[in-house]
Amino acid sequence: MADLRFTKDHEWVRLEGDVATVGITAFAQDQLGDVVFVELPAVGKKVEQGKDAAVVESVKAASEVYAPLDGEVTEVNDALTGDPALVNADPMGAAWFFKMKVANKAQLDGLLDQAAYDAYVKGLA
Repeated sequence: MADLRFTKDHEWVRLEGDVATVGITAFAQDQLGDVVFVELPAVGKKVEQGKDAAVVESVKAASEVYAPLDGEVTEVNDALTGDPALVNADPMGAAWFFKMKVANKAQLDGLLDQAAYDAYVKGLA
């Protein structure tokens, strides 16, 4: 998974061309527990790095999902609305939240790679 980048807020992003797929990490999912509701952004919504883009609710808490980069939402994962538990089953794969057209690829340089994210998470324990 070398193509993934991470935020310190526990979002992951995978860039393919100008389109980034965004979700929450396995660590975030584990902290949340059983996910019961997901609110996705509208297609066409402009998002800013570090600002609210979506919401995920579990039996424990509700959490914001922040945009890892500036851009515009091009697609949402409608499967999550019907089955939010997908986030628990496959947070780093089938349970992606949204795709976005990236406005500034240079922002990727400020995100963590896998090794840096793993070290960051270990420091939280």
